[in-house]
Amino acid sequence: MIETKLRVIPFSPPDITDMEIEEVTKALKSGWITTGYRTKEFEKRIADYVGTNKAICLNSATAAMELTLRILGIGPGDEVITSAYTYTASASVIEHVGAKIILVDTAPDSFEMDYSKLAAAITEKTKAIIPVDIAGKMCDYDTLYEIVESKRDLFYPKNEIQRIYNRVIIMADAAHSFGGERKGMKSGQVADFTCFSFHAVKNLTTAEGGAVVWRNDRNVDDEWLYKQYMLYSLHGQSKDALAKTQKGAWEYDIVYTAYKCNMTDIMSSIGLMQLDRYEEMLERRKEIIEMYDKALLPLGIQSLQHYGEDFSSSGHLYLIRIPEIIEEKRNDIVIEMAEAGVSCNVHYKPLPMFTAYKNLGFDIRDYPNAYKQYANGISLPLHTLLSDEDVEYVIKNFISIIED
Repeated sequence: MIETKLRVIPFSPPDITDMEIEEVTKALKSGWITTGYRTKEFEKRIADYVGTNKAICLNSATAAMELTLRILGIGPGDEVITSAYTYTASASVIEHVGAKIILVDTAPDSFEMDYSKLAAAITEKTKAIIPVDIAGKMCDYDTLYEIVESKRDLFYPKNEIQRIYNRVIIMADAAHSFGGERKGMKSGQVADFTCFSFHAVKNLTTAEGGAVVWRNDRNVDDEWLYKQYMLYSLHGQSKDALAKTQKGAWEYDIVYTAYKCNMTDIMSSIGLMQLDRYEEMLERRKEIIEMYDKALLPLGIQSLQHYGEDFSSSGHLYLIRIPEIIEEKRNDIVIEMAEAGVSCNVHYKPLPMFTAYKNLGFDIRDYPNAYKQYANGISLPLHTLLSDEDVEYVIKNFISIIED
C-alpha cells in the first residue's frame, strides 16, 4: 500500500539560500543590474572552475549553442548532427542558423548516440556534431574524436576558424553536466566548445542563463573569440554598457546586426553564490543517487550509471527504466506517483515524436532505440532540497506502485 501520510515532493525546485538573496540585493542596491562587474567575475570563476582560459556568460545554453554555430560560420548548405534523444534546444539552434538537422538514433539500451550510425551520417556537408551529456554524464568523447578524425578528408572549411580545426567540430550540449568529469577532465575541457545551462531546474542556477567555454589547445585566439561572443550577444555593438561608463567613452560602433542575449549582474549574483557551495551540492546529489540505486537496482530497475572508475556525473537527473512495460503503463505510474504527492518527469520524448520535427520530415520509426528508451523511462525527483526522509518516501511509494 502507498504510504498514507502525504508528502509533497516537487521534481526540481531551485536551491536558493539567504546567500543568493543577499547577493542579489547587493546588486540591486549597487545601481548596476545589467551586464557588469558581477558577470565578469562569474565568467572568471566559471573558467577557473572548469579549467579553461575563458568563459562567456549568456542568457541561456540555447543562446550559447546558437552563437557558437554562428561564430563558426555554420549556416545554409551545412549539416549538423545531434541526438534524436534530447531536448529541442539541441536541434532547434541548427534550424535557427539555416543548417540542416541530422538526427541520429541512440545505441541500444543507451542514452547516447549510436556512434557507428553517427559516423555513417557524416558527409561533406557536416560541419559540427552536438553530443548531449544527458543527466550530467559526459559522452564518450574519445570515440567522438576518433570519428571526426577518421572523416577529416570529407571536411571542407568555409572560413578561417573552420580551417583552424580542419575537421568536424564537436560542440557539447552540456546543459546537464557542469561539474561532471571523465578520465580526469572536467566537462568543458574535452569538447571543442561546451555549452552549459543555468536554468532554474539545473544543478547550478542563475534563474535563466548559460555559458560557453572552449578548449585551450586549439590555437584559437581567446581574446578574439571572446570578443565575437560579446559582439553577437550585444547587437554587434563594439562596447558593452560597462565599457561605455568610462569617462568620455560613450561612442561605439555597430559592427554587424546581431542579437541580444547577455547575462545580467542580477543573474550572475545568484550564480556566484551557487558556485561557492557547488561542490557540497554535487556531493548531496551523489548521496541521493546512491540511496535510489541501493533500493531500486536489486528490483531489476535499470538506471543510468552516474559514477564509475574513470567518470563522475554531475548527478543532474535520476533516469530509470522499468523493463517490460509500455508507454501507457509508464504514464499511469507517473500519475499515481503524482497522486501520492511525488512529481516525476520523463527525459526525453524523442524529437521525431513532436509536430515541429514531423514537419521537418522526421519519423520516430527511424529511431527505434530512442523510442524504447523513452517508452518505459521515468525521472524521479533529484535535487538538493530533498531530505533522506523525502527520498525514502519516494522510494516506498514507487516500489508500492510498480509492484501493485
